[in-house]
Amino acid sequence: MRAGGVAEPAINAFLAAVAKVAAGERGQIPESAIEPAAELPSLDSFPAAAASGGQLLNQLVVVKLNGGLGTSMGLDRVKSLIAVKGGETFLDFIAKQILQLRVRSHAPRLAFYLMDSFSTQADTLDYLRKYPALSSEGELDFLQSKVPKLDAQTLLPVAWPAQPELEWCPPGHGDLYPSLLGCGLLDKLLARGIRFLFVSNSDNLGATVDTRLLNYFARSGSSFLMEVAVRTAADRKGGHLARRRADGRLLLREAAQCLVADDAAFQNIERHRFFNTNNLWIRLDHLKAQLDQCGGVLPLALITNAKTVDPRDASSPKVLQIESAMGAAIECFPSTGAIVVPRCRFAPVKTTGDLLALRSDAYRLTDDFQLVLDESRQGRPPVIELDSKHYKLLADFEAAFANGAPSLLNCDSLKVSGKMVFSARVECRGHVEFLNTSAETQSIESGLYEG
Repeated sequence: MRAGGVAEPAINAFLAAVAKVAAGERGQIPESAIEPAAELPSLDSFPAAAASGGQLLNQLVVVKLNGGLGTSMGLDRVKSLIAVKGGETFLDFIAKQILQLRVRSHAPRLAFYLMDSFSTQADTLDYLRKYPALSSEGELDFLQSKVPKLDAQTLLPVAWPAQPELEWCPPGHGDLYPSLLGCGLLDKLLARGIRFLFVSNSDNLGATVDTRLLNYFARSGSSFLMEVAVRTAADRKGGHLARRRADGRLLLREAAQCLVADDAAFQNIERHRFFNTNNLWIRLDHLKAQLDQCGGVLPLALITNAKTVDPRDASSPKVLQIESAMGAAIECFPSTGAIVVPRCRFAPVKTTGDLLALRSDAYRLTDDFQLVLDESRQGRPPVIELDSKHYKLLADFEAAFANGAPSLLNCDSLKVSGKMVFSARVECRGHVEFLNTSAETQSIESGLYEG
């Protein structure tokens, strides 16, 4: 890891996780050890924020996680460079949100950084040259770490001479904390008087700076605040908030930490009502104190993923990938909290179905460059299921919807099975399914489709 340029705090965090795995831990959180989180404050109950708020905003840094490639959609480039709406990419929307907020709120010192990976840094920085005012004191990003994949039997770094780059993997977004420390940015921000951090995913354009949340977090005196949203059918497999029975602390449980026997309870959206949006607020001075107290390593809950060293070759050696989630830090501080936010603050793109929803009229663009779910949908996005055989890859998806996304404003669910091409001005209402069992491409003509 040193030879690969990984900073010492990230090395220490990885070795601490390896020690847990060697001791037999796999990071699993049984249902019997937790109880549902309940009675959380709601952002909707807060009064409207003042138009300014520049004093606190000048003490804030916004970080966007930007380390991912669009590999799940068949791409080998930065995911945030996918066109989302009107030809504008995720990075365009993010840049415009930050620049406008600085002007509107009289907060020129509002800091902004991307956490890039070795794979995304060059293309990202090159693209953002069009926004020269975006950088914070000449810097625009810092790098996330990389960690070795471990041989599943020996727990030693796996060797794969055919493709040495496959010997490494990202450590999950819990790497935010050692990376901030290791590159020196945490100390630089504190020296500049930056006390608050707001971090979110670059593919979630609803995660903008809400001064009501910043004011609430600043007044609370808490170290950590997680934005959660009410789970719907589309969120059954996402990480949820819970409370540990042993000490009453809030914690985050991800799917990889769930026992097979507990899967039904994990996906029960009536029992576990809130999921982590990955929009987090953190007191930087408290983070620094906690890191110093723990020897530079936050004791984040372990996540182990069993895979093969070459994900495209099932016969290649079995490996363990050790990861952590940044939201798991909610149990690492004495004073933490969670707040229920509207669904409009959570609109990530993990699949081409998510992208179709954002491109449709179910989401609208606000004057401060947010893409938000239309109010008429009452917080419930359309459930979209696109045949993975024909629409998983972005190139195939773009060909099928080259004439534009169908109207989904009044659509509850959309299922597309088989190869199709959609004409312009297709409108879907209720529960709509398109099925093509033939090998030929079927054309979906303009018009209204109801189900």
